[in-house]
Amino acid sequence: MPTIRYGAPLQILVAVRGHPFDRTAFDAMFQAMDGIAATMVDQPAAAQLMNPDGMAPYDALVLYDMPGLDFEVPEAERPRHVDPGERFRRGFEALLESGKGIVALHHALAGWPAWPDYRRHLGGAFLYRGNGTESDSGYRQQIDYSAEVVAPDHPVMAGIPARFPMRDELYLAEIDEAAVTPLLRADYAFTAGNFHSAAAAMKGRMFDNRGWAHPPGSNLIGWVKQARNSPIVYLQPGDDRATYDDPVYRRLIENAVRFVSGARPRDAA
Repeated sequence: MPTIRYGAPLQILVAVRGHPFDRTAFDAMFQAMDGIAATMVDQPAAAQLMNPDGMAPYDALVLYDMPGLDFEVPEAERPRHVDPGERFRRGFEALLESGKGIVALHHALAGWPAWPDYRRHLGGAFLYRGNGTESDSGYRQQIDYSAEVVAPDHPVMAGIPARFPMRDELYLAEIDEAAVTPLLRADYAFTAGNFHSAAAAMKGRMFDNRGWAHPPGSNLIGWVKQARNSPIVYLQPGDDRATYDDPVYRRLIENAVRFVSGARPRDAA
C-alpha cells in the first residue's frame, strides 16, 4: 500500500481521451478538491507514464480514458481492438506490483479489450462488440435512478448518503462480482430491454436494441478490489457535466482518490 502522507497535496495523474467529454468541467471537479493536485494527460501520452518510473511523482492514477479501441476503421471492423504492446503490459503490471492506487471512472471500463488481464485488474469490461462467448454491452444515457450504498463503513463511502439520486449513463456490462467488493448499486433493471446495443451504435444505429440479446446483468456501479499490490476503485457514474458538478459525486471521487493514495479522509485531516 502507498505510504500515508500528511500535509502535502496529493499528486494525481488523470488519464483522459478516447471518449467525448467536457474537459473544462471535468478538470474543475478536481481543481475544487482541497489538498489534491491533478495533472491531466491525454492518451496515448498517458500510457507512457503508466509504469513505476513514470508514476513516481504521483500518489495515484485516475483513469478516464478508453485506450485500445480504433474507431477510424471500416464499419464492419469497428472498433478494431489494439494490442497495448509488451512494453506497456510490463510497465502496467510493474505499477500494480509497486502498489500504486488506481481510480477508474465510467468509460475506462472499455479500455484495452485486446488485453484480457486489463479487464481482470479492473473487475469488469464494457464490450463494444461481442467476443464469441459474450454479447456486446449495453448503454443507456440520461437515466434517472437511485444509487444505493451497500458498504457504508468503507472509507470510499464516508459522508455519502445511504441513497441518493443520479441522472447519468448506465452500462449493461460484464462485471465479475465474485472478484470485487461491492460499494454502490443502482436501483434500476439491468435487462436488455432497458439498454441499447453498443455494436448497433458502431453501425450507425444509435439508441437501438432491435434484435439484440444480452442476459440480465449486475446493477453494481461501484466497487473496490486488489490488483496485485494495488488498490483499485471503479465508479461507473461520470458521463457529463451534471454529474461532475454533483457534490455527492465529487465527494465519491475525492474519497476514492484519498483511499487508493493511502491518505486520511478529508474530515479526519
